[in-house]
Amino acid sequence: MRVVYLLCFALLLVAGQILFKYSALRASPDALPWSLINIWLVLALGLYGIATMLWAWLMTFVPLAYAYPFVALGFVIVPLAGVYLFDEPLSWRYAVGAALIVTGIVTIATAD
Repeated sequence: MRVVYLLCFALLLVAGQILFKYSALRASPDALPWSLINIWLVLALGLYGIATMLWAWLMTFVPLAYAYPFVALGFVIVPLAGVYLFDEPLSWRYAVGAALIVTGIVTIATAD
């Protein structure tokens, strides 16, 4: 069950990053930093707050060495979301790196 909680944590971080990007895209470069304050930023900060509370709770029963690699899922999922949501490019090197990250997470998650 702890893997499910850790995946939820990682997805909260991913959703927060996507909302940070939405916030930035709606900001005016001439009016920074105040133009960054919009509903997307508020939602992103809210998700990060929830993720922080979930993380603190997870730390009460999950070893840090087991839990922390799940943070790296963001390095895999956020760029993929960037491709689909923001039409951002990715290289084959990203695919290789992402595969290595996922392999490491799966290795750690199945070590018990």
